[in-house]
Amino acid sequence: MSLFYLLIALAIGFGMPIQTAINSRLRSYVLSPFVASFISFLVGTIFLSVVTLLTKHTLLVPSEIFTSSPWWLWIGGLLGVIGLTGNILLFPKLGGVQTVILPILGQIFASMIIDHFGFFGSPVIPFSLIRALGVLFLILGILAVIALPGYLRKRKGHVPEVTEGGRLPFQLFGILAGAMMATQSAINGRLGAVLESPVHAAFISFLVGLILLFITITFFLRKLQNVKFAMGKSKPKWIWLGGIIGSFFVLTMAALVPILGTGLVVVAGLFGQLVCSILIDQFGWFGARKSPTTSIQILGLVLMVAGVILIKLV
Repeated sequence: MSLFYLLIALAIGFGMPIQTAINSRLRSYVLSPFVASFISFLVGTIFLSVVTLLTKHTLLVPSEIFTSSPWWLWIGGLLGVIGLTGNILLFPKLGGVQTVILPILGQIFASMIIDHFGFFGSPVIPFSLIRALGVLFLILGILAVIALPGYLRKRKGHVPEVTEGGRLPFQLFGILAGAMMATQSAINGRLGAVLESPVHAAFISFLVGLILLFITITFFLRKLQNVKFAMGKSKPKWIWLGGIIGSFFVLTMAALVPILGTGLVVVAGLFGQLVCSILIDQFGWFGARKSPTTSIQILGLVLMVAGVILIKLV
């Protein structure tokens, strides 16, 4: 039975790059990453509202929680908007592998800082030598996956489609987006404890993100009408599934952590993300540019998995 739950964790991790690829395709129709994020958050909010009503029978938050809670308890949705929109922006620029791996790097670094200092009400887990070794493995893996293939292409006389200098701002933003996603998880974990329901916390986070995106595309970008470009018989129906996948990820993580423990679920989920991102680049799924996987990238992924295991399981 434990193996069955482990496979579920692997599957939900596998779904995250698919969500990014779906939202990237959605962006190509609505002509704006913010409109694509709005649609994803709208679908996710509707889905989570139904689940919250079924499990808690209310969507409301007691007024005393608003008055007694810190202000940062409610910004998880904002961080989620930045993280999701960032992934949509990065996918066509960096491809599936880098779009997944760089945010993972940001997530690991941010989560260690949060654990070490106990930010956002998280348990204090001091930074250790074993964790430092895990970070070293992680960095070596990142270099093997991202830097070495480009360097070898230059040595062979091939010119990359995008120079490393041109990619650097997007790569740094990918790390920052991952850090924000880790911070969002810590905040939502605290909110779930306050509300006594992780599902309700996920709904609040999605709702805040939806409101922020609605304001952005309606009053600042004035692109609300672009939502209709995602509709019509000529548009594939699966471009609406990104929000469902994101919501399902949040709910499944909440269900599996009490069964398998946080470390094992995170490792299985990250491994699923890495494998799926390679397959997306290898076969050009969801309209991605094909980029054959090299043996160096495989070695880098192995090093990254080892680093994640040392960081998360020790």
